[in-house]
Amino acid sequence: MSGKSLRGPAPSLADACQPAPETAWVYLLRCPDGSLYGGWTNDLARRLKAHRSGKGGARYTKSHGRASVQLAYAEKCADKSAALKREAAIKKLPKVEKEALAAKWRADNKIILRMATPDDAAAVCALYNWYVRHGVQTFQYTPSTVEDYRANIEEVLQHAPFLLAESADGRLRGFACAHLWHTREAYAWDVETTVYCAPDCIGQGVGGRLYRALLALLKKQGYYTAFALVTGSNRQSNDFHRALGFQKMATERRTGYKFGQWLDLDYWRLPLQDGEGEPQPVRKQLTAEEIAEALK
Repeated sequence: MSGKSLRGPAPSLADACQPAPETAWVYLLRCPDGSLYGGWTNDLARRLKAHRSGKGGARYTKSHGRASVQLAYAEKCADKSAALKREAAIKKLPKVEKEALAAKWRADNKIILRMATPDDAAAVCALYNWYVRHGVQTFQYTPSTVEDYRANIEEVLQHAPFLLAESADGRLRGFACAHLWHTREAYAWDVETTVYCAPDCIGQGVGGRLYRALLALLKKQGYYTAFALVTGSNRQSNDFHRALGFQKMATERRTGYKFGQWLDLDYWRLPLQDGEGEPQPVRKQLTAEEIAEALK
């Protein structure tokens, strides 16, 4: 047997995959007094957190509301050089033109949550496969097929929600769902939760809206515990789950290999119900009114 075959399929060597491309953003933040602050970053979610926490944020946002600043505009650029040029151009605009940018961005990116159907498989599959090809958020090497995701959506909807976030013009901005944690009967009240956002809207609150709605629906159904598996190096996702109340239970060291690196896997847990008594059976289907309330 050759040495190469001992190392698994070719994608494990990163020959057929590409790590996530570098990103660059320009953005505007809305301060509580109505003023706008502009900047650039190569990690929008981390930069927003820095502004809101005051740790590494700008002096202006520290003195103008800090924790209450909101994203008002975001524009993806080809690279750092392009972002710096665009940042300089935006900063020179009169406030009325900055407000026009923010208003258009808000309208274009208004998010609507809805339940998925099997006919959404192509869009969901395309979003997920971006992470298969470029990210370590999933340990999968080979892209899924549309047929895979059609079956996945159908299976999930038998037990739990499969939620989509769409922009006003119908673009898929993210999805969240829950699978049974294990198939044996004693695990019937446990689920594993999943969320993925389109790479060009990470850090804009989409994941939080999806996840909060998903958790609310799972609680209404009577599930007791939500588990999440997060790549150890994915600090953003770990922080995200911690902020939603999950607690880290354990870490599997060097349990996955992708893009030429060993990866840890963190286990997170969130209780959804109180009490130690015998649980009621999980409600596999909720009413249209209950779903609509959670998706507002």
